[in-house]
Amino acid sequence: MVTRRQAATGLFFVTLLWGGTFVWMKQAMNSLEPELEEYSTAGVVGIIVASRFLIAFVALLPFSSRARGALSSKEDWKGGLVLGGLMLVGFVLQMIGIGTVTPSVSAFLTSLYVVFTAILSVKISDRKPTRMMIGGVLLATLGAGFIDGPPHIIWGAGELLTVICALFFALHIIYTDSITKKLDPLAVTSTSFAVLVVGALIFGFASSGGFSVAKIVWSDGVLVPLLCLGLFGSLACILMLNAFQKYLNPTHAAIIYSFEPVWATLYGWYEGMISVSIWLTMGLLLLAGNIVVELGESAKDEPRLIEEPDSKQI
Repeated sequence: MVTRRQAATGLFFVTLLWGGTFVWMKQAMNSLEPELEEYSTAGVVGIIVASRFLIAFVALLPFSSRARGALSSKEDWKGGLVLGGLMLVGFVLQMIGIGTVTPSVSAFLTSLYVVFTAILSVKISDRKPTRMMIGGVLLATLGAGFIDGPPHIIWGAGELLTVICALFFALHIIYTDSITKKLDPLAVTSTSFAVLVVGALIFGFASSGGFSVAKIVWSDGVLVPLLCLGLFGSLACILMLNAFQKYLNPTHAAIIYSFEPVWATLYGWYEGMISVSIWLTMGLLLLAGNIVVELGESAKDEPRLIEEPDSKQI
């Protein structure tokens, strides 16, 4: 039985990898400036997102019979259609937006899904956030907002698209909580990846009129970030998210995910994409938000009783 603390630790590790995805996405987009001028931005982004999740999908299937079996399961396809569809919109909007903002700003705006999750969970989830959870959400969001300096007052298209992507990621968090309690996490991961690949390909070709996928993927400076996005940012993270999030309240999970902009800022600084300022210390509020939530939940630290699939079958 997975405890709530173990689940929280697993999701915290997810944020370490997700922080790197903002740098990898920025590196890929910077390397594709000629293609972005020759083709549409939406078209190139569609191909990058499709390639990213195709790598994850191909890497998953040989090692999991449950992932392969899901491809013939109607129920797993239904779950995958919901989760894959939400991820498709979120990742496409996020990557289009990151073309005109820094990795840290993109990470902060994406972290608004913490607020969106708290609001939407009241309407959609079967559990309402407690007062301490709401306080933790506010602390975490404030810390994320100031980590790269005072929040932007005037936003461009990149910022607006990233905020919309945050809304879809919040929906994904909430529906992941519901779907992975009914369906096997590996199975729904497999079908959601397949849905995302097909959807992103259709979007990419429809937006550009069609072009060589190989020309995009094999461009200098694209393949390595793309492999990192596929294997770490997609496969490893989504597997852990689907496996562990069901043991936590969606709002608590969102609090943990709000550490993401901290790592994105640190990674971006290391790569020379951003400069560090005193505002970076505001990220400590993210930790404070998580602690508040933990204190609120500690009184009821009983593991959620969720039926696990046969561990002998991978």
